[in-house]
Amino acid sequence: MDELLQFVRENRFFQQALLAGCVIGFANGFFSGFVNLRRQALSVSALSHTMLPGIALAIFVTGHLTQLNAFLGAIFAAMLIGLGSLIISGSSRIPQGTALAILYTSAFAAGVAALPFLSVQTELEHWLFGNILAVTETDLYIMLGISGITLVLSTLFMRPLILTLFEPNVASAQGVPTRLMQYMTFVMLILMLVASLQSVGCALSVGLLVAPGATMLFYTNNTTALFWGGGTIGAICSLLGVMLSAVVDGIPPGPSILIILGAVFLLSYLFSPKYGVFSLKQKAQ
Repeated sequence: MDELLQFVRENRFFQQALLAGCVIGFANGFFSGFVNLRRQALSVSALSHTMLPGIALAIFVTGHLTQLNAFLGAIFAAMLIGLGSLIISGSSRIPQGTALAILYTSAFAAGVAALPFLSVQTELEHWLFGNILAVTETDLYIMLGISGITLVLSTLFMRPLILTLFEPNVASAQGVPTRLMQYMTFVMLILMLVASLQSVGCALSVGLLVAPGATMLFYTNNTTALFWGGGTIGAICSLLGVMLSAVVDGIPPGPSILIILGAVFLLSYLFSPKYGVFSLKQKAQ
């Protein structure tokens, strides 16, 4: 333990990784409440995969891979696919989930087909699975900015967002712009996925955006507790994941974070005092 603490004090990059994990973990965990209440886990998975063709497109356009063009390419692709599915569903008889499935699989297939033609495949793996230890000060500012904007918007518009989620007709009757709320939720979802890109990669970002809120559902029905509790779980598990990757040589930080989140979810499923499997069996007896 003393050696680990000394390593943390002397290694600036590891300190930045811990800070990035805390920020991204909390912001994703907080927004995870919306994802679970809206039952959007499949949409999150679809949008996370659309970032790959966006990064590939950025490489084609610029000829190289950097943090900036990776972020911009990922945002462009996720926005195009996500908002495109909403536009198609709102202007036709095609459900939004169907439109999203078609658009994201087509885009992902195009990204996979483009991989053999890219000259930076090794670097691209960092964006697929994350490399939080390579986070720079610029990356931290981007994460802090995106996370801050998402948290502020989520807090300010919490009531109309939740009202639109559960009672869209009532929300519309009360003057809430329900369509705008839907677009805002989707935009914030995409921003959180892109903010997590450097930490856990586009292949694993869905877990960070779903697991914390899902874990809190085993403990509470309170909406406020769901959001803030999810943020706390996301931050703690991210910190533990980064620390575990330093202790156990060979485990990358991104997968380590998701392993811990998955373990916490399963333990909650089994042993949660309120909604755990064993507690339900005990009540039945």
